[in-house]
Amino acid sequence: MTAGVIPAGLALARRRGRERALLLGLAGALVLVVAIAGLGIGALAIPPGEVLAIIGVKLGLISPDAVDPLHAQVFYAIRAPRVLLGLVVGASLALAGAAMQGMFRNPLADPGLIGVSAGAALAAAAVIVVGPPSVIAMGSLLRPWALPIAAFGGGLAATVIVYVLARHEGRVVVPVMLLAGVALNALAGAAIGWLTFIATDEQLRSLTFWTLGSLGAAGWVAVLPAIVLAGVAAIALLSQARALNLLALGEGEARHLGADPVRITRIVSACAAIAVAAAVASAGMIGFVGLVAPHLVRLLVGPDHRVVLPGAALLGGAMLVAADIVARTAVVPAELPLGVVTALVGVPFFFWLLLRAKRGGIA
Repeated sequence: MTAGVIPAGLALARRRGRERALLLGLAGALVLVVAIAGLGIGALAIPPGEVLAIIGVKLGLISPDAVDPLHAQVFYAIRAPRVLLGLVVGASLALAGAAMQGMFRNPLADPGLIGVSAGAALAAAAVIVVGPPSVIAMGSLLRPWALPIAAFGGGLAATVIVYVLARHEGRVVVPVMLLAGVALNALAGAAIGWLTFIATDEQLRSLTFWTLGSLGAAGWVAVLPAIVLAGVAAIALLSQARALNLLALGEGEARHLGADPVRITRIVSACAAIAVAAAVASAGMIGFVGLVAPHLVRLLVGPDHRVVLPGAALLGGAMLVAADIVARTAVVPAELPLGVVTALVGVPFFFWLLLRAKRGGIA
């Protein structure tokens, strides 16, 4: 009997492994399709074939004479950095959301809902309004990193506050977590409102960008810090996949299996704050990507963070680029704030999650 059970278990594990590999492959294909669409769709339409041809020219595979010079200029100067930034921001928010859901052991955790994004945005707004002299004094090499560093500090502080307030007798109390997030969002909103009141006209335009979210300021200079910060956070969070799986069993069980819950929490909190900082500092406050993408992946493949984390990152990147396509084409020649588009999808999904949690008795 035992001899028959072991092959059956191996067969099941292999089948699940194939299913997870298939999901990640499909998610990667979705990212590619959405990216090509984002590179081509806009006020100046670039056909998919020409998008590929322009990429081929950049790689030295095709002669430059084979593409329209105007299309190539729009591609390199506007579309490519915007799509790349959208992929980085979406992946960062989704990865941070998946990791925080694993850390809090609840699918309702999201960087925007529990105040992490608001904390990061408040710190970035303070740099914009209060800190121009110190930012200028940093020099041209360090200046692009001022906002990401400030956003990291604000996001990390918000994460620590929520975790301390919501933790009780070794577990996270979900209503307290959500109420703490509401309070932090309200406090950050009030502080940003005060900064808006004292800001100059130029600073006011920047603050409007931070509070509504947009990829309109995408450029190669803005993309580099986001890629570096997001890359560091992604590598660290992906390395914690097995630890998050153990933490999902409970802190006591995780200790018995050789894991250190306190260390896991510190690493995940810091790296999630870095990921959110990369997103907020380059695109402003964008909500619900970190809630929707991880949950969709869990619905498809289960709670294994070895698949949930990379799957959520891929899906989040695709979702944000798709939302950006809607934002810049729905009301041409104007552009919708990106946070508005993601909220239109995310809010109904959040209500559905609340109803599902209520029926399941999650508390």
